[in-house]
Amino acid sequence: MKLGFSTWGMPQVPIDVALSHLATLGFDAVEVVVLPRFTTALDQLDGPARRRIGRLLADLPLQLSALNYYTSLLDPAPDRFDQLVTRLREVMELAALWMDGDTPVVITGIGGQPGELPARLPQLAERLALLGEAAQELGAILALEPHVGTAVETPDQMLALLAQVDSPAVRVNFDISHFNVMGIPLEESVARMLPHAVHTHVKDERGRVPDYEYVIPGEGEFDYVAYLRCMAAHGYRGVISVEISNMVQRRPDYEPLEVASRSYQVLARAFQQAGIARGTPSTGA
Repeated sequence: MKLGFSTWGMPQVPIDVALSHLATLGFDAVEVVVLPRFTTALDQLDGPARRRIGRLLADLPLQLSALNYYTSLLDPAPDRFDQLVTRLREVMELAALWMDGDTPVVITGIGGQPGELPARLPQLAERLALLGEAAQELGAILALEPHVGTAVETPDQMLALLAQVDSPAVRVNFDISHFNVMGIPLEESVARMLPHAVHTHVKDERGRVPDYEYVIPGEGEFDYVAYLRCMAAHGYRGVISVEISNMVQRRPDYEPLEVASRSYQVLARAFQQAGIARGTPSTGA
């Protein structure tokens, strides 16, 4: 396994500063977010900028684990969904450019509201079939993230969706924090999601739905050592990517580089305590 960090927690940090800081800390991998409010927003990356960032990634000891374009696949009206497909294709193409021969992985969301899945499953499956075809054509993988408070928020719901889509190019970004705050046992989450996971997120958290909050690694209740041992026991060899939630970013004293440093200390120590050597992984499980 490798230890990574998502630039989700660094929306306004210049990418060269972010990458240099993460490499200096000792992170093994990075996930780059290309949504509009980020310094790496897809629409702001012209050809020279894309090549420059590609060179930065090649020159630093950081594996690019994924690109993140987290959006709602259920929200766009039918006449606007084609635009989203075009956008996600562009993200997949950029991932292929930057990932230097590794299988391009693009993380996105599902959206909707709790309880909506039965009624919206046919529409969602149809949309994912189209995206799966696009991903297969480009040799990429679309990693869907089950998320608390959306139409797909439990392992059972995610498995039901995957069964409907049945595409090798549609997999899971396994963010266990969403299952933790719903009170789903760690072993159950890992056993059910890991066979389908191509990427992961970890946060830290306190409380349970509806009374919960995401916090900086080390501030909450999550047992990283038990998690890492469970992931290893189930055969995971990919990247464990730290994500800093918007709840944390809204703090008035939030300092992204300092939080990345704290996160590294907590997770690197957990790897050591779990007895897991960090090394070169294959993609996902």
